[in-house]
Amino acid sequence: MKPTFLILAALISSLASSFAGAVVDQEDFARNLGGWKKPETYIDYALSGAAYRTYKPEISPTPDGGIYVSIRIDHRRGWLASDDHATLELTVSSRGVISTAQSTIAVQGQSISSDVIVGSSEAGKEILDPKDTVRIGTDLVANLTAKLLRENIVEAGRVSFPAVIRHNYNHLFQSIRVEVVEVPSAVAVPNEPIVLPPPPTAPTAPATPAPTTPAVTAGTPPVAPASPTPPSTPDPSKTDSAPLEIKSY
Repeated sequence: MKPTFLILAALISSLASSFAGAVVDQEDFARNLGGWKKPETYIDYALSGAAYRTYKPEISPTPDGGIYVSIRIDHRRGWLASDDHATLELTVSSRGVISTAQSTIAVQGQSISSDVIVGSSEAGKEILDPKDTVRIGTDLVANLTAKLLRENIVEAGRVSFPAVIRHNYNHLFQSIRVEVVEVPSAVAVPNEPIVLPPPPTAPTAPATPAPTTPAVTAGTPPVAPASPTPPSTPDPSKTDSAPLEIKSY
């Protein structure tokens, strides 16, 4: 039994592993865009003579161990005009590689969405060839720009909206980090018998004292118990009642 236990313990101790997970350094992302305008809420900046605002990225885990990142970007057109809006959606693998990207722009009351740009599916290429991430960003902007120009949009801030999305894409990619989490192995427990505590005993009733008898001295006959005295009967001659006397009138 002991050799089997030693082999099992050695096997379990060798199973300690680590898992990698992708995260976004939001402070680094905000700093690269110009810094938080309002703490951890949004960032204001200007590109190509137009004003834009990027909000804090929304991040959620994906079933395969990666993360899904969604960013809202506004084109600030001034007090007398309604702003334009855009979203940038990315899927990042657990190794910190962007695997899919898509963007949508809402201008002039209509929505324009790009195709879903998918990264390479070849095993190991995402590590050996980082240019695939650059290709995703380039294809995303080219696809979105082509669809935007079909709508005859000429305003400078709107025409440059795809470039602003690419600007956010680049800074987000630079802010992705891969954290390694060490998972401790299970501790082997020796196969020893388990000693259970004894069951609780039932409470015992108090002992009834035995009747005591008077001590008898050697040579002395035992004293017989006294017989009960019979009740006395009244003497009729000594009764106080007088004979009934009848008088004539």
